[in-house]
Amino acid sequence: MSSNGVARPVLVAVAWPYASGSRHLGHLAGAYLPADVFARFQRRVGNRVLMVSGSDVHGTPITVRADADGVTPNDIVDRYHAEFVDNWERLGISWDRYTSTGTDNHAAVTHDIFLRLLGKGHIDKRTSDQYYDEEAERFLPDRYIEGTCPHCDYTEARGDQCESCGRTLDPEELINPRSKITGSEPVPRQTEHFFLRLSDFQESLGDWLDSREGWRAHVLNFSKGWIEEGLQDRAITRDLDWGIDVPVDDLGPGKRIYVWFEAVIGYLSATKEWATDQDDPEAWRDWWENPDARSVYFIGKDNIPFHTIIWPAMLQGYGGLNLPTDVPANQYVTFRGGKASASRGVGLTIDEGLDLFEPDALRYALAASLPEQSDTELTVNEIARRINEELVATWGNLVNRVLSMVHGTCGGVVPPVGERARNDTALLADVDAALERVAAHIDRVELRAGLQSGMAAAAAVNAYLNATEPWKAARDDPERARVILGTALSAVNGIRVCLSPYLPFSNAALDGILGPVEGWCRTEVEPGRPIERPSPLFAKVDPTTLDGLVDDEPG
Repeated sequence: MSSNGVARPVLVAVAWPYASGSRHLGHLAGAYLPADVFARFQRRVGNRVLMVSGSDVHGTPITVRADADGVTPNDIVDRYHAEFVDNWERLGISWDRYTSTGTDNHAAVTHDIFLRLLGKGHIDKRTSDQYYDEEAERFLPDRYIEGTCPHCDYTEARGDQCESCGRTLDPEELINPRSKITGSEPVPRQTEHFFLRLSDFQESLGDWLDSREGWRAHVLNFSKGWIEEGLQDRAITRDLDWGIDVPVDDLGPGKRIYVWFEAVIGYLSATKEWATDQDDPEAWRDWWENPDARSVYFIGKDNIPFHTIIWPAMLQGYGGLNLPTDVPANQYVTFRGGKASASRGVGLTIDEGLDLFEPDALRYALAASLPEQSDTELTVNEIARRINEELVATWGNLVNRVLSMVHGTCGGVVPPVGERARNDTALLADVDAALERVAAHIDRVELRAGLQSGMAAAAAVNAYLNATEPWKAARDDPERARVILGTALSAVNGIRVCLSPYLPFSNAALDGILGPVEGWCRTEVEPGRPIERPSPLFAKVDPTTLDGLVDDEPG
């Protein structure tokens, strides 16, 4: 909440996945799970959260996939958009609006921004060279060109970006370029396009980036590097028949607005779409024009320049709209040393991960391994280890242990609070302090540290039980046993708040057992509440179910 205690509008803007193929666990750890943890926390502390994203249906990876499969781009979009929506539901990703860039609303918002920037002189028309495939008799969009990256010598770099080093590219920078359609070497041919004059924002973006505080170092350094190199104007239309129409006729037929320009507009268009569905079409303004609003963009590091340079330039040029408050871009998840990649089939898909692991268990293992500051190596074996040795052994065991003892020792009901000893109140003070630590970590998007703090509190309760031995007290001093178990139950009720943004399904199960918790605080469980014999919150992973997948074949 804001410093004056008033609920703050918080926009949680999440990367738009290309509807060109299944998303993998690297995507989930890179953007979608972190965004959901952050959004769930912000809602719980009382802020007015709007978490938006959608399927990017105009990216050239879609037309590349459609060509390869011999189907239409719409066929590809329909297939993978439906798969994404199913993934999010199975994972408990709590969107306020998940849409697509294929809506009339998105086209209208894109046209509005294009025309405003054009009218203010930040877009102009130029003739330039673009690669042309003479065998296919067509101009080639960036993704239809491959070659060697001039920065890292990766031989399968695309015409828009190198997947190996993450650098954004222009096709003419590639060494030994080749057409993905025919394999032939394309030739430059003149064509006319609209350009976004990024150079207009060289100084203002530099000043804005210099004013950022608390940003991740790799995000800020990468962004400032672009400024230091000098911002280059970039073409924002292409010779395509798939995409949003250009809202002026200056270029003639066969041109479309290019995906990298219009996809980032989706954050605004999705918010406007949400507002319209609330029967309050102007409600979007509270997240985009309110100076007290906060906007946090969850992306992978390969998308940094689009969210720290290009989109802020467009927002500055348009005028009156909030720039990003933070862009906590994650690094890469790697499998056997290679970056997880949908296009290259590296890493488990989300569907494959959910077929192997329970949703909360998968969320836990990924959250414990988030690549917040550096690339993180992930294997099926490591996911299983974290689930069994950490989630099940620490938190799952604690919950089952306490509920079982309350059921058996306290007559199947929550005992009254009773008079607590110093070690009892100290434990609860530690849990309350953990709630504050976890809140501070999540609010700063230090999600791994937040999870570690919550799990450390769970370990402390297990240690408390080992020290107080309520199973022995139940024989010698039943009243003391009830105080110990009531204290442990109260501690569990606080820790589940710490873990609730990470583990929504098991938290909902505990709501049914202990009663719902409102806000970000520990509350006493109502005395006299019935406690049935519990079932385990999480299933231990059977390693034999991973045969053939552990480490050698991760994708």
